[in-house]
Amino acid sequence: MPGTVLLLAASPVGKSRLVDAASVLPVLAAVPPAVLSGTDTANVVELADPLEPQAVLTRLRAVAATPGPLTVFIAGQLALDRRQHLPHLALARTTPATVRYTALPWQWIREEFRLRSPGSTTLLVDLHADAEAWGWLRTHALDSGRNNAVFGRIAPPPSRRTVAVPAYMKTIATILRSGWRPPVEQLHQQAFGRLGPDAYGDVVLTVPPAPVAVPGGFAPRPAYRPERPRPQTPERPKTPDRPQEDPHVQITAAVQAGRHQDADALALAHEQAAARAHGVASEQALHWSEVRADLAMFARDSARSCRIWLTVAETRLTAGQSPDAPTVEKAVDRAHHQWGQVRDKTQAQELGALLAQLRARVPGRRPGALENVQKQLRELQATPF
Repeated sequence: MPGTVLLLAASPVGKSRLVDAASVLPVLAAVPPAVLSGTDTANVVELADPLEPQAVLTRLRAVAATPGPLTVFIAGQLALDRRQHLPHLALARTTPATVRYTALPWQWIREEFRLRSPGSTTLLVDLHADAEAWGWLRTHALDSGRNNAVFGRIAPPPSRRTVAVPAYMKTIATILRSGWRPPVEQLHQQAFGRLGPDAYGDVVLTVPPAPVAVPGGFAPRPAYRPERPRPQTPERPKTPDRPQEDPHVQITAAVQAGRHQDADALALAHEQAAARAHGVASEQALHWSEVRADLAMFARDSARSCRIWLTVAETRLTAGQSPDAPTVEKAVDRAHHQWGQVRDKTQAQELGALLAQLRARVPGRRPGALENVQKQLRELQATPF
């Protein structure tokens, strides 16, 4: 049966743009449709920097109605609306203030594919989150539908005045241009293996295909080893003094206003209160430590962010958590990512030595992480001040 492919690349025009999503379309367009789909023949629908959510919804409904296998490639920017704080795919006219009206609600993607046959839909996703969406991902999963296979990554906001590229999706396209399409799990793993250290801090999406209906029941899911899973942290702890008011909202407002010191001070107060009430190694206290690590990233203080993530990892290990526990691996991966952004040589050497010690204990799910740290440390030592 012929397959269908949807290529969707969307990001805002102007200063709100975090990623040049449409830059991946020429690379994907160079791949034969049958290879994109993994079927003998396929039809391709392409959407480049669409303007209106309803126009995208119309295309989603059209491809959702096709009977054969559906493969959806999505590159773009994740944002939250200010009213309901729900994830949206930013479109060309989207600004932080107009997300609710100009961006595509992510739930539309989930709902339009909801009635498709289990196992017939695959999403390959390369997203960059803005600051508010990145904080939301700390306690929420991006729900793309229970019947769909979903592979990809969500990257943190790039550095100020930097427009990122959809490196994961471009790598996927490069692999497919060889003319052979490996199984989607293998394709995903190959792509991540080529991304390098900048991707260590990404949220990795690995949802295998749902069971496929067969005579007499369902075929079992294929065997699968999750790659750097990202389980959600515990429920947000209540503010110690004013439980009716969510401090995360206040912190987000401070970050958006550029008041990074105020945001960190508020998070630190909650971290200290949680440590007094539950202990420094409690999930309540560590949640706020992780919030502060992300706040340092938003303030472009990579060294401080790295140091906090290293402390979180050490605290979890000291408390008895396993080196392969997802929460430990996440902390070390995020520290590794932030260390790669440190430009001060003295700080980079100091933090790199601490990271190398941790990497020896927590190698993570991607091969070569420790070797990457050791290589960069040797290069730092060989470079004069």
